[in-house]
Amino acid sequence: MTSLARRAGVLVLAGLTAAFAACSQEEPKRPESPPAAESTPAPTVADIDGTRIVAADAEPESWLSYGRTYSEQRYSPLDQIDTESVSRLGFVWEYETLTNRGLEASPIVVDGRLFATGSWSTVYALDAKTGAELWHYDPKVPGKWGRYACCDVVNRGVAVWKGRVYVGTLDGRLVALDAATGKVDWEVDTIGGEVPYTITGAPRVVKDKVIIGNGGAEYGARGFVTAYDAATGERVWRIYTVPGDPSKPFESPELEKAAATWAASEDPAAPKWWEIGGGGTAWDSMAYDPDLDLLYVGTGNGSPWNRWVRSPGGGDNLFLASILALNPDTGAMAWYYQVVPGDTWDFTATQHIMLAELEIGGRERKVLMQAPKDGFFYVLDRATGELLSAEPFVKVTWASHVDLATGRPVENADLLYKDGPSFVQPGPAGGHNWQPMAFSPQTGLVYIPALDAGKLYSQEESFRFRKGSWNRAIGGAVGASGPGPGGAPAFTPPPSQGMLEAFDPATGTVRWKIDHPVILNGGVLATAGGLVFQGTGDGRLLAVRADTGEILKEIAVKGGILAPPVTYAVEGRQYIAVLSGWGGAGIQAIGPGTAIETYGNEGRVLAFALDGAPEVPGEPLPPVRVPEPPPAEGDAALIAQGFALYDANCAMCHTAMSTPVHRGVVPDLRLASASTYAELEAIVLRGAREAGGMPNLSDVLGADDVAAVRAFLIDESWKAYRAQEAAGTP
Repeated sequence: MTSLARRAGVLVLAGLTAAFAACSQEEPKRPESPPAAESTPAPTVADIDGTRIVAADAEPESWLSYGRTYSEQRYSPLDQIDTESVSRLGFVWEYETLTNRGLEASPIVVDGRLFATGSWSTVYALDAKTGAELWHYDPKVPGKWGRYACCDVVNRGVAVWKGRVYVGTLDGRLVALDAATGKVDWEVDTIGGEVPYTITGAPRVVKDKVIIGNGGAEYGARGFVTAYDAATGERVWRIYTVPGDPSKPFESPELEKAAATWAASEDPAAPKWWEIGGGGTAWDSMAYDPDLDLLYVGTGNGSPWNRWVRSPGGGDNLFLASILALNPDTGAMAWYYQVVPGDTWDFTATQHIMLAELEIGGRERKVLMQAPKDGFFYVLDRATGELLSAEPFVKVTWASHVDLATGRPVENADLLYKDGPSFVQPGPAGGHNWQPMAFSPQTGLVYIPALDAGKLYSQEESFRFRKGSWNRAIGGAVGASGPGPGGAPAFTPPPSQGMLEAFDPATGTVRWKIDHPVILNGGVLATAGGLVFQGTGDGRLLAVRADTGEILKEIAVKGGILAPPVTYAVEGRQYIAVLSGWGGAGIQAIGPGTAIETYGNEGRVLAFALDGAPEVPGEPLPPVRVPEPPPAEGDAALIAQGFALYDANCAMCHTAMSTPVHRGVVPDLRLASASTYAELEAIVLRGAREAGGMPNLSDVLGADDVAAVRAFLIDESWKAYRAQEAAGTP
C-alpha cells in the first residue's frame, strides 16, 4: 500500500493511492533504527517508578502510566488549553507509523519522550516536542497470528519503568526494551502451549512487577493474569481466572470454589469447558490503589459464549465477567465482584476500571467505577467490593435492573435465547467497549465513549469446537454477511448509535450526550482546562466543554480515531497527542461515514497545541471503483455454499457483503482483481500472503471450499459492478 511521503514535523503533502487488489493489506516496512553509538553511559532515560506515578500531579507535564496515574482517571491538571484558549488549538506535528491497521495506543510521555505502540505490536519512541523518531522496535509478529486476534492486530500501549519500556506482543510475548535505545533487554513467552493466545492490552507495572493478561477466549483460551519481575523477566506469580479440569488439583482455593459454579454436560460426547478453554481472559483493564495495596483486574466472556453449551447444568461460572481485587505481591484474591453471572452474551468486564473518591449517601467513599459491556454503570467500594450503585448508561433489555441487595442483575427471562432467537441490547460490541473513559474531579462526571447497539442471539444448531477459529455456540455466522443469496432479512435491528456521554456516578444519571455519525469512536481525556477531548471515527478531534457538552473546537484530522488522547507539556507548552488509524472491532469498516472512505487509513501520531496550523495535512482519495470481475463461476447451489463458507471464515475480517462496497481496514474482496481471484487457492490454502496478515486456512478449508468461496465472491462482485455502472459512478 502506498504510504504517505511525509515525515514527522514536515508538512509536505504527497499523493495517496488505494491498493485493494490484494487479499490482504501488507503494510510498508519501516527501516530498522540504526544501532546506538557506543559512548559514556548517560543518565537513565524514563526513570519512572511507583513513587513518581503516585506523585504524578507534581509533574503534570508528564503522562506516566496508561491512565496517567494508578487511578486510571485520564484527567490532567494541565490548563493552558482551556475553554477560552481552545479556539486557538491547531496542528503542530505528525509522525507516520507506516501502518494501515487499527491504532489504539495511549502514549506514555516522560522527560520529553513519547512512547507509543502501533499495529502488529510495534513500538515508537518520539521527541515529544517535534515528533522526530528517536527509535522504533518491530517484534516481527508472524503475519499468520493476525488470524487469532478477534478484533484486528492492535496494541493499546506500553508501560515504562526504571529506564525500560514494556510491550506485550500479539503472539503472546512480553518484551522489555531499553528506553534510551529500543534494544531488547529481555523477552519472555507468556503463552507456553498450543492455544493461540494474544496480547493487545497495555502492561502495568506495580512494585517492580510487570502485570499482563492475555486474550483469545473465542479460540479456546483459559484466562490468566501474570506478574513478571521488571528487571529480569522472571515469572513471579500467575492466577487463572476460571477453573481447569476438576479431576486435577486446583491452582488456588479460589478456583476450587469457582469450580462449584460450573456444571459440565453428563453426555461423554459433549464438549467440557476445560477442554475448550472456559474463557475469562483478562485482555485489558487494570488499576491499582497504593494505599490499599490492591490491584484490580477485569475478566472477560466465557468460551464459548453460550452458557447452555459451556455449562449446561447452570451456575454462575466464576470468575467470568468479573472484577478481581488482587494482592500485587502474590496474586492472591482479596475480593471479587461478578458483573454478569453465567454470562451468555459476550458481556465482558474487561472495560476501563477507574478509582476515585465520591460522596455516596452523604459519606465520602473510596470507589471503583466501571462501565462494562452490559450497559450498567457500576460503583463499588474498592476496599470491600460492596456494590454501591448500578444504573444503566445506555438502553438495556437483557436485565431489568441490578439488585443492590444481592449484587446480581435481574435477567429478562423472555429474552434468553435458549428457546428461540432474541434481540438483546446491548449486543457484543457493548454499551461501552475498550475505549477508555475519563473522570473529571472538577465536574464529578465520567465521560464515556458509549454505544447504543444490539444483536439477535440464537442457539447454534450443533456446536462443534473448531480449533483456530471463533467458537461462540450461537446461531448466525461471525461475519453477519446478510441473509444469503436470494434470501430476505428475517429481522431488521434498530439503528445503532455511537456517542459521548457525561455520566454522573453519584446520581446514576446521564447529564449530557453527543451523538456521533460513526458507531465506533475514540477514547476520552479530561483536563483541568474544563475540557473533554475525543477523536471520532469520521475523522475529527473534538474539544468539548466538560460541564455542558458544548463542542468548542473540532479539527478535521483526515483519519479515523479509536485511540484515546493524552496531554503533556514541553518547555511550558501544552500538547494534545492522539493516534489516528481506524480498525479494531471496526475492522470491517462497519457502517458508512468513516474517514477511511475519504482519506484511507494511513497510521499517524498527531500532536496539537495553541497557535498551531489550522489544518492537518491530507487530501481526499478518488472514489472507490469495482473493477470488471472475471466470468461468473458455478451455479446457485455452489454460490450459496460459498456464502456460508465466506461468512464463517472470511467476513470477520474482510467485510460483510450486506454493506456497500467500501474502503475497509482490510480489503473489501468485491474490489479484488482478476489475478487475485486466479491465485485465491494459493492465498487461502498455501499462505501466499501470510506475511501481510492473510493466514493459511488449510486446516479449516479445502480446494472445493475455495472454489465455492470464489464463485460467491465473483457473484457479489458482479452485483456491485452492475450497480456501479447503472448508477454511472465515476
